Amino acid sequence: MTFNPFREKGMPVEKQLLSWNQLNVKPYNKNEVHPYTRCRIILMNGIETEGAIFSHQFARHCNDMELKRLLALGRRAEQQQQKTINWLVPADESTLEVTIGYEQVAVDLTAYLARTEKDPYVKAALDFALLEDFDHLYRYANLLEMTEGKRADAITKELTEITVGRPTAKEHRHPFDDVRKPYDRTKADPLTQLHALTILAGEQQTMNFYMNVGNRAQEMVGRGLYLEIAQIEEQHVTHYESLLDPNATWFEQLVLHEYNEVYLYHSMVQQEQDERIRKIWEMHLEMELEHLRIASEAMKKYEKRDPEELLPAELPEPTLFQSNIDYVREILAQQTDYNALETEFLPPDRFPGNGRYGAYQNAVNAEEIPSELVISQHVQKMGGEYRQELQGPHPVERFRLQ
Repeated sequence: MTFNPFREKGMPVEKQLLSWNQLNVKPYNKNEVHPYTRCRIILMNGIETEGAIFSHQFARHCNDMELKRLLALGRRAEQQQQKTINWLVPADESTLEVTIGYEQVAVDLTAYLARTEKDPYVKAALDFALLEDFDHLYRYANLLEMTEGKRADAITKELTEITVGRPTAKEHRHPFDDVRKPYDRTKADPLTQLHALTILAGEQQTMNFYMNVGNRAQEMVGRGLYLEIAQIEEQHVTHYESLLDPNATWFEQLVLHEYNEVYLYHSMVQQEQDERIRKIWEMHLEMELEHLRIASEAMKKYEKRDPEELLPAELPEPTLFQSNIDYVREILAQQTDYNALETEFLPPDRFPGNGRYGAYQNAVNAEEIPSELVISQHVQKMGGEYRQELQGPHPVERFRLQ
């Protein structure tokens, strides 16, 4: 059945403000929740956070009081949505356990978007960062077992492998080499634009999460791992945000944000198995339909343009959380040793010598490297690495266990 977000009736905005009791939802049971329900919660938390941040930035560049009030009204409702989603996370799920969920989101969301992306350059950008987030999952999984005695596969189940990706120590690049070429919004497929905004919001949420919780780790190796990977997440936000067309107007961006939220909540509803949480996605979808209507009317008023000329009347196929083990292995086998030079992703035989990459590496990796230290300490304490290689030996021979 087709779903036209410009024609579907949403929840009137005056009915969207909820009481504290309605917002203070019962958290999920960490021992019973499906891994991809957790992933959907993490992603939509990031989507709503991005929406609020964008709305604030728009307001700071706006001198029209009526428009500022309109943005404030929508933002207040979306902040309530964010609180509802984030409050689903239980207090007995440790910071590291939540972190494993964040990295499972990064792996399986990025892999799915790459598999379904039509723009070759945007796909290459997704594949490149995929292998880095895949390695982060492996490093945090070793920290979790070593410091809390918990296995990461209790969280990820048998949906996502846990093993070496592009080693985190190799991911540190000069900032110039994290800036990418933007797509042209007048030519780009709408799904490409939705993919770019979605992955940006997800990576931004991860960056912000690590920036705030990384100093909560008690062991120095854990604190070091969070700060090292948090820096890579900053690189990833630079990487993804530079894909967006910088010529988009504020109203084009506003409509794209609201359309993407409708699209993603619609996607979440299609796949969610937890009835209680699916009802939250359904309620938020109704809210976002109204937000999209309001944004569309604002574009018509202030820019004299119809948003239906920019975005499709029928939502694209839903974004899904599903296992991507075979795809990740394929990209590992092909691109583990790729690096970035300015806007391009290059295999090792085309990557130049030391240059600024080498200088940056020498500066940040001058002493102990937390992402390497966590593995060596795990081996020393536990007698070996923690891995979950579900489809056989590592696809890259030098990373195989001896």
